[in-house]
Amino acid sequence: MQATRAPNESASSLALLVRQVRDAMWARMAHELAQAGHELTFSQYITLKKIAAGTVGATELARAACLNPGAMTRLIDKLVAHGLVTRVVDPRDRRALHIDLTDRGRTIWSEIDQCGRRVLERALDGMSKDEQRQLTRLLAQVRDNLSFPGE
Repeated sequence: MQATRAPNESASSLALLVRQVRDAMWARMAHELAQAGHELTFSQYITLKKIAAGTVGATELARAACLNPGAMTRLIDKLVAHGLVTRVVDPRDRRALHIDLTDRGRTIWSEIDQCGRRVLERALDGMSKDEQRQLTRLLAQVRDNLSFPGE
């Protein structure tokens, strides 16, 4: 059964709104990072966040940051050059590398994690906890509805 659509709604306006939200969050995050004295991009922030959650490989990082593998390699190279991450050989498979935070990376992460929390708080300002959960659930449903099977 298909839901009834309001007269002014369309797929293109939904896509535009989602894009505007994404762009606004990225811009706000860049602002927060700059205010905190960090010259990091949103993709670098997402990469550090994923690494801080546990040891991961470059492929998983590229997927999380919506980057192609080549772009992720360049991003990791920059983070290595800044002393934030290191490449570590997997002891079970010497062909595989994991990316880990350095001590400096862990220090920076604790600072920029607060930037992310401020952006999220600002984005959800004025919404009750139930509304926040509903928004997250609805966006996940839209994402899942549009996903291809097996992805």
